[in-house]
Amino acid sequence: MSCPRIEVDLSKIRRNTQTLVKRLGPRGIGVTGVTKAVCGHPAIAQAMLDGGAAGLADARVRNVQRLRSAGMTGPISLIRTPMLSQADQVVQSCEESYNTELSVISALSAAAIRNRSVHGIVLMVEMGDLRDGILPENLEGIAQQVMQMSGVALKGIGANFACLSGLAPTTLKMSTFCDLANEIEGVCGPFLKVVSGGNLANLPWAIGERAMGRVNDLRLGEAILLGVEPVSGDQIGGMHTDAFTLVAEVIETNAKPPPSTIALIDPTPERLRIVTTCAASARMILAMGHQDTDILGLSMPVGNTLIGATSDHLVIGMPGTPPTLGSEVRFQMNYYALMRAMAAPNIEVKLLGDPRTRPSRRTQGKIDHLALV
Repeated sequence: MSCPRIEVDLSKIRRNTQTLVKRLGPRGIGVTGVTKAVCGHPAIAQAMLDGGAAGLADARVRNVQRLRSAGMTGPISLIRTPMLSQADQVVQSCEESYNTELSVISALSAAAIRNRSVHGIVLMVEMGDLRDGILPENLEGIAQQVMQMSGVALKGIGANFACLSGLAPTTLKMSTFCDLANEIEGVCGPFLKVVSGGNLANLPWAIGERAMGRVNDLRLGEAILLGVEPVSGDQIGGMHTDAFTLVAEVIETNAKPPPSTIALIDPTPERLRIVTTCAASARMILAMGHQDTDILGLSMPVGNTLIGATSDHLVIGMPGTPPTLGSEVRFQMNYYALMRAMAAPNIEVKLLGDPRTRPSRRTQGKIDHLALV
């Protein structure tokens, strides 16, 4: 079996989605499964849908196209503001997109007219995260202009929290956001189909005791995939945290004397060297490095210590006898390690927990085509 590889338990992703859908559904909140961390992998996306996700979302057009090539016909949203250069591709592959720029919406309008279709527009509102979003005082005017365009339809508004600035949603922030939805409806007329309150950071608020107001959607990726809180990394009650496992092979076990002096030629993350004071009596080198994942986002096996890493070597210290050459070491990943590993061209993805799927190698330069309908 090839290494390094990611083993994906689809049944755990499906159950994580089911857990969130059951908790949020009684609150009137649907779950949109976000597939950007797994590069739009069709089988993982299907596991989200099987678990009850109302739709899918991604930040990159290429990932959406991968889903479409696999035969997925359900609604998919583009949650990063579209690039002007990709307006036609966005209209052809996505039912709706999240937007902040009128010039981009105008380009989508023109593309939709050429495509003889109507493209949905969700306006992102700046609620304090200071990433993407329209200032609240400008929202009404932009919404009115969207209403006057052909080829597009105003579908709703969205907000984002705890991504760039780390600002968590508060009751006041969410109440203000819901008021904006009411105000836009009062000015523009049609009922907003989508009031997307945010992402995983909104879960504590969404399952709290207060009324939810107008929010009817959360965009969830990390919660479904890893089952953890975004800031603390703590497990969400009832969720699986081990749906993904990164497996690497041991390529050397020779003992090395510690250096008498240490000089960091280039102390950047790409040339990471970690000096430890552990009493490890043995060490091993794995065939995996910075090209494959975020090394600092890996959970070391119990008793083992990270010594350092380069582009394609991972050095680990251990207290006992090292494993044999060719043996495998397994790691859990945080969100950033998962994203980089899923995007790495030399890592195999092995699917578990679903008889309809099979392993696929992206090193062959092919889009995985799976019968998932």
